[in-house]
Amino acid sequence: MSNKVSIRRLPTGIPGLDNLLGGGLPEFSFNLIAGTPGSGKTTLAHQIMFSLANPNNRALFFTVLGEPALKMLRYQQQFSFFDVGKVNQSIRFVNLSSDLLEGDFDRVLSRIAKEVKDYAPSLVFVDSFRSVVQTAKQKEQGESELQRFVQQLGMQMTSWQATTFLIGEYMLPETETSPVFTVADGILWMSQNLHRNSMVRKIQVVKMRGQAQAPGLHTFRIGDEGIRVFPRAIVKESTANESATRAPIGEARVPMGTPFLDDMLGGGLPVGYSLLVVGPSGSGKTILTTEFLAEGARRGEPGVIAAFEKSPSQLLGNKKLHALIQAGQVGMIDTRSLDLSIDETLHDLITIIDRMQAKRVVIDSLSGFELALAPEFSEDFRGSLYRMIAELTGMGVTILMTSELEDRYTDLRFSPFGSAFLADAIVVQRYIEIAGQFKRAISVVKVRGSKHSKDIRLFDITDEGIIIGDILSGYSGIMTGNPMVNPSLK
Repeated sequence: MSNKVSIRRLPTGIPGLDNLLGGGLPEFSFNLIAGTPGSGKTTLAHQIMFSLANPNNRALFFTVLGEPALKMLRYQQQFSFFDVGKVNQSIRFVNLSSDLLEGDFDRVLSRIAKEVKDYAPSLVFVDSFRSVVQTAKQKEQGESELQRFVQQLGMQMTSWQATTFLIGEYMLPETETSPVFTVADGILWMSQNLHRNSMVRKIQVVKMRGQAQAPGLHTFRIGDEGIRVFPRAIVKESTANESATRAPIGEARVPMGTPFLDDMLGGGLPVGYSLLVVGPSGSGKTILTTEFLAEGARRGEPGVIAAFEKSPSQLLGNKKLHALIQAGQVGMIDTRSLDLSIDETLHDLITIIDRMQAKRVVIDSLSGFELALAPEFSEDFRGSLYRMIAELTGMGVTILMTSELEDRYTDLRFSPFGSAFLADAIVVQRYIEIAGQFKRAISVVKVRGSKHSKDIRLFDITDEGIIIGDILSGYSGIMTGNPMVNPSLK
């Protein structure tokens, strides 16, 4: 028999937040929601409160801001989570501003205790708790007096068998000395930063006693439905059982849908691999991705495309791709909004992959993806992209990414930002000059853990798609920039 105390975890009702907390909020815990002004602290508290409050689980919300609760509620009513039927039924608001003006901590404690005793809530919120701290400084009350007040408040809240939240505006230096951060069982830190012309909001679980939380900063957005958190992708180590269940390399292959390309790849692209198709503008990258998705549809393998260089209307201008999307065989994620984060994009991809049971994913292109990101995220593009690809391939999907690269002829590169190492396989499309004309050439640079063709082949783009032709022979200028004409080339 186990002697461990079982702690119930409460769902927050905020998409993505429970994942960060390690499964939800510990019942009867003493939590601090802190951060900079305007970062969304009150909205987070209200969303949790309206999600959890019901006739058997009532909530008490203390305001000490000096503004009436009606003014605060006027703005909170704009969110879809707000349920006016719960106000004064399952949720009660109490204004403590007049008590706080006297600067008597004991009086504030007595008022809170009386309200809690009379209402018997399961949830207690105090907003903004920093007002109490500021009042202590203005009244020249000692740090020991403030610490005593915080400790008594925390002990009282725990004895009330209520899950409690203190909400306040804090700057980072204050966290080092504030007694609130020591007493709290859980600390959620929220911030918003203006980077050039982009507004980025992030949340961090600084502390959550008794359970493992997701480390680091995570992106969140405030929309009409309230707050949505996009947990940061974390690369997980494969267990022995997971490694044993994976098919050995070469046993399961994904046909590309382009004749001869499968042969060049050594029998197709291994399942769960990421393929990077690199080439200059107009070399046929998007056509190759369309054939990849169409082949999946023919085989009953749904696909998903995230196009960052084209608007949805431009994407649907591709008749074959449009037909696949209309038939429900290919899903498309909306990448129109600026200031994206990779974690938000990954969330959208996983959602549609799960819904469609997709087996193939196209990202067209990495160059456009980087430009669509908020500047703060693009600075760590390689690291974030690595986590994203690892998460998707871990789901068993096969990924095809494109990257536009200026063809300099003498400079053989596979990515403008050094991310070629992320791909398990690389296909390069290039222009070459033969007899006064530009021709297209394709080659397979690598397929990790598998043999592949070393040939460089000419190819054409026709109404039927990409047609791969003869091996390029007798041409020494493909890497040197010094073309030699070979009349035998077709």
